Amino acid sequence: MKALLDRARSFRRRVEFESGEYRRLADGQYPEALFITCSDSRVIPALITGARPGEIFELRNAGNIVPPHGRPGASGEAATIEYALEVLGVQDIVVCGHSHCGAMGALKSGDDLSALPGVDLWLQLARPRLAPVLDGVIEDPRLPDIAQLNVVNQLAALRSHPAARRRLDDGRLRLHGWYYEVDTGQVHELDEDGLFRVHAA
Repeated sequence: MKALLDRARSFRRRVEFESGEYRRLADGQYPEALFITCSDSRVIPALITGARPGEIFELRNAGNIVPPHGRPGASGEAATIEYALEVLGVQDIVVCGHSHCGAMGALKSGDDLSALPGVDLWLQLARPRLAPVLDGVIEDPRLPDIAQLNVVNQLAALRSHPAARRRLDDGRLRLHGWYYEVDTGQVHELDEDGLFRVHAA
């Protein structure tokens, strides 16, 4: 923690605030995309995309889960999606899963999460649509397959949100599914045929 604190204290000296870039950010934000990904500390959207401050609006939680529209109670996810679309006017949303995901690993192995009731309740949002893989004929499904199917499922959940659905119908919104490999740095993109592929830069 000391190293983090020291870097925070010296941030102003390490970054060129005189360039005007940060003063422009104070006037408002105009991100290009909403980036939905896992809270995992190894997944850093700005590092993966090379985004500068102000270029991406982030939504992070365990397992990059998008609760379907209409669930009772307040939802930080629903609020973030709504704000990104209705106020910031983003035209692209990326749902990015990743390798070595603890949330997907817990679902794969059927871990007893009774000591983590909040985690257990949260992951139940993803489990029903993963059931064909988790409870299907495949004896030991691969973790990448589960994580990638979860990305597809969360894209479907996004389509249930009215603000997203309207923009998709009008051609004003594009959805993207990504799968990031922590150990290789490769980004697999979901193609129209439903497969994740690595594309040349």
